[in-house]
Amino acid sequence: MEETLRVGVITSTHGVRGEVKVFPTTDDPGRFNKLKEVLLDTGKELKPMEITQVKFFKNMVILKFKGFDNINDIEIYKGKDLLVTRDQAVELGPDENFIVDLIGLSVVTDEGEELGTLTDVILTGANDVYEVTTARGKKILLPAIKQCVLSVDLDEGKVLVHVMDGLLDL
Repeated sequence: MEETLRVGVITSTHGVRGEVKVFPTTDDPGRFNKLKEVLLDTGKELKPMEITQVKFFKNMVILKFKGFDNINDIEIYKGKDLLVTRDQAVELGPDENFIVDLIGLSVVTDEGEELGTLTDVILTGANDVYEVTTARGKKILLPAIKQCVLSVDLDEGKVLVHVMDGLLDL
């Protein structure tokens, strides 16, 4: 299980005083108001970054970090991920999981058939869709609804699903 979770990606600089535009990869961009620190994945290390200012503009979060007061200081981090540790993560509700924890799980039907491996979670707005890749490389899309996804067991590394009529044309 990953010890860090991505909450955003630095897309560009904002102004000349060291601010950055961040595309939030979290369900709740407002959580940046509560964060005091994030980890910047430089590609070589996880660098702790103290947040001193948070603003919102359209679908972006504008952050200012302590010690970065010039566009030249922060520009090199464009495209880099911002992470938090699991203890900083938002509380999950019942039947909620972090996407990073779902990727790689084995998907098994309620009839005992090994369907494949969960390779992606597609966020559609209405409900998530699980992409399952079979042993033969075929992609299967399953709606992440209670009628289809019966249980997720992170300890066993398994997702139990009911394949509804019409979902598979094997």
